[in-house]
Amino acid sequence: MKQIKRRLMQAAIASALGGALAGASAVMAPKAANAQAAYGSYVGIGAAFGLTEEAETGRGDGFSGVITGRYRFLRMPVSLRATAFIFGSNLTIVPTVSYDYPLSWNADIYLGAGVSFPTGDEDDPSPVGNATSFVLQPGIDYMFPNSRLALFGNAIIAFGGYREGGNTAISLQTGVGYQF
Repeated sequence: MKQIKRRLMQAAIASALGGALAGASAVMAPKAANAQAAYGSYVGIGAAFGLTEEAETGRGDGFSGVITGRYRFLRMPVSLRATAFIFGSNLTIVPTVSYDYPLSWNADIYLGAGVSFPTGDEDDPSPVGNATSFVLQPGIDYMFPNSRLALFGNAIIAFGGYREGGNTAISLQTGVGYQF
């Protein structure tokens, strides 16, 4: 089981680095995009699933509720995002800044970077760990046509997210938001 988790972690890190390289190349060599950006800031709720655990104690993988928000700047492909991991004895807040790339008029993919700020019980890590750490956040937003609903899905990769062992914490989030 630990072998599978290690492979998943390696794959997630490789995906994040590939996404970062793709995002950097898109920024350095911009091309005209055919799709319109997915307009809409939103606030939403959802679920998080931790894929990793603390190396020395085996704690940390698990389920959490999330409250998430996105503020999209209309003239730039940049968004401010925040995710709060709730439920349990630990509250973790993860603010990020993302570069958004439109796939169609109602869907964006993005890569964000930020910091994870855990609070509460060190003995019960959230899905993104129990240590303040640098995070990458690849994800996708889908805005439902003729509706104010948005569907979001992302991963948060917290480098050095656990206090004991210092290993990387990885969590997957999904949920529904209300556009404003």
